[in-house]
Amino acid sequence: MSDARVIEDNAELPLVAIAGRPNVGKSTLFNRLVGGQPAIVNEMAGVTRDRRYGLCEWGRARFRLVDTGGLDPGAKGGVIQEGIHRQAAVAIQEAKLVLFVIDGQDGVTPVDQTIARQLRQAGTPVLMVVNKIDSAKQEALAAEAYRLGVDEVFAVSGSHGRGVGELLDRVVERLGIAAGSAGAAAGQAEAAPRPKRGRAARDEAAALEAAGEDDDEAREHGRHVVVDRPIRLAFLGKPNVGKSSLVNRLLGEERVLVHDMPGTTVDPIDTHVQIAGREFVLVDTAGIRRKRSIDRKDTVEVVSVSMAISNADRADVVALVMDAREGITEQDAKIAGLVEKAGRGIMIVFNKVDLLGAGLELEKAKARLTDSVEDRLPFVEHAPVLFVSAMTGERVSKLAATAAEIYGQYSRRITTAELNRFFADVQSKKQPPSAKGHPVKIHYITQAQVQPALFVLQVNRPEWVHYTYRRFLQNQIREAFGFQGAPVRLVCRQKKSTRRKHGTPSARS
Repeated sequence: MSDARVIEDNAELPLVAIAGRPNVGKSTLFNRLVGGQPAIVNEMAGVTRDRRYGLCEWGRARFRLVDTGGLDPGAKGGVIQEGIHRQAAVAIQEAKLVLFVIDGQDGVTPVDQTIARQLRQAGTPVLMVVNKIDSAKQEALAAEAYRLGVDEVFAVSGSHGRGVGELLDRVVERLGIAAGSAGAAAGQAEAAPRPKRGRAARDEAAALEAAGEDDDEAREHGRHVVVDRPIRLAFLGKPNVGKSSLVNRLLGEERVLVHDMPGTTVDPIDTHVQIAGREFVLVDTAGIRRKRSIDRKDTVEVVSVSMAISNADRADVVALVMDAREGITEQDAKIAGLVEKAGRGIMIVFNKVDLLGAGLELEKAKARLTDSVEDRLPFVEHAPVLFVSAMTGERVSKLAATAAEIYGQYSRRITTAELNRFFADVQSKKQPPSAKGHPVKIHYITQAQVQPALFVLQVNRPEWVHYTYRRFLQNQIREAFGFQGAPVRLVCRQKKSTRRKHGTPSARS
């Protein structure tokens, strides 16, 4: 039984669902209304599969919007098509108003007629939207929509924004919310509203604890103060390793579509949830195949993989999900490298452990997989290793708890006083090796930023500090202060006074 509670952002606002058969431009219209391009758009039918939520602002009016997969009641699409219909049905049930979208270039089709009947049976109020009316000359095409027994028809172009303002005026009126200056926003013409966006993830701090000119040295790297906000936990991995199943198991509901066919997830799906009193944003992403395996002509896969990779940059913590039966593959190592390069927290998650056997056989398999992390992924050997089963639910609840622990380490800041007491002890054990007969003098160490942790060494000649000694210091920092699952960066800088004396530029390592 999951203790997760899904949190709908702006849940107090009315919800409007976009529905219709495949490939009529629902996602294009959704992107136009919420601003930006949060959903993948392609001419191929069936690209949208899960429910995708967004916020629409029109003047002073605000409401939520949900994009749904294409409805085709007569299609024999198997489990995936059934899942798309379930997801769309949930959205229509939740909504206060439905925008029923058809393709003005195709006219009214038998599938449109079937969907119209189903929407009438559902009882949710409907506005008829004829999309792809890109010019005044094409407006006559919208008249055919009256055959579906509707009183109002809105001819729009999701691609160009034509007719969107009139549609939004009517949506706001039907929802009964204060439009303010929405209808009079002539300056916006046919352009769609662009809501205020952005993630209050970090704020720039003013200074480091170090004083004087040394403070200026470290300030070049910046420092961030952690803002109390939901932890963004992204699930990355190859196709068909169980990322969506793990997200659904954590949520306790079918929030994202699951199928054993690789490529079921296309768009990254964000879900705001509270687990054990802590708020998270769970991000389900498309499977990342090897570059040479991606069909460059398949723009959907190219874009979905690109969006999955970009989520490593946007995450606080990444759960790198692997199939426990396969172990760590070359592609898993490449994905782990992307996460490390992005400077994000990471946990190693072996899914499907229920298929490894039981008893002593299972324990031996787990030991082999744990050893393989050090062997195949030495650059993230600081990451916690979890063995879970989305199918049985075994230890899935540990994902959220582990992510919270990693986030704490990822956000940790060590005071300069603590660091220099630690560093004095380290130097008493092992001095940096001399270079070209000259001693390497490390004056002190300070932490310049968090998320990820960046430590700055003030030295006489940065280029003389060998990589092996920097690696040694990183290991010592982890041993003394933890940072489990969190990256640790270390750079060397030259003091200003020393730089003037030697006349050499600063060097970073």
